[in-house]
Amino acid sequence: MTVHSSYKSADKEKKVLSLEDIDASLTYSYAHYLTWLFDDRVELIKGKVFPMSGPARMHQRVSVHISYFLYQFLIGMPCEVYTAPFDVRFYRESKADKDIYTVLQPDLCVICDSQKLDERGCIGAPDLVIEILSPGNNKKELLNKCTIYEEFGVKEYWIVGPEEKTLLKYTLNQQGKYQPSKLFTLNHKVCSEVLPGFELDLDRIFED
Repeated sequence: MTVHSSYKSADKEKKVLSLEDIDASLTYSYAHYLTWLFDDRVELIKGKVFPMSGPARMHQRVSVHISYFLYQFLIGMPCEVYTAPFDVRFYRESKADKDIYTVLQPDLCVICDSQKLDERGCIGAPDLVIEILSPGNNKKELLNKCTIYEEFGVKEYWIVGPEEKTLLKYTLNQQGKYQPSKLFTLNHKVCSEVLPGFELDLDRIFED
């Protein structure tokens, strides 16, 4: 991403020691992100900082259920599943830290290209991303993240709603645009185009 000329770089600003030191008028890169020592979890979306709220219990429960079934399915395959916190860096032309302005922490992601993995996480688009909604974060997931995942070529994006017991699947078409599925809920089994043979039984995911 090329930083728009109207954005102010954070390179010469004061040192960030806490989340309160983040200046919303500035544009931050992954290089800045790596220097932050505060405990708050944040994501970068096109240079802007988005604090992450602590996940609710049901969010975590659903995450564990889905990751278990994915892990079992992927045994012996080149693909790997990772759960948050796990940094995914989205880059344009340069992979240099100072040139990366979008860093997300998907709830779950599957990466099938080992060349995208390093000790910091993933650099480039995962094959499958799953976001699990928590109260208060719906707008960010549905708008900001969906746009980013489509723009950078995430092949499949699933949005899971624990409270409503729903799953919506977006699949990237040949034109590079997301095509939404029907809304899946209880009594449905969801298949994946990028993981042929994988089937997620929503009754088991949302069971009490």
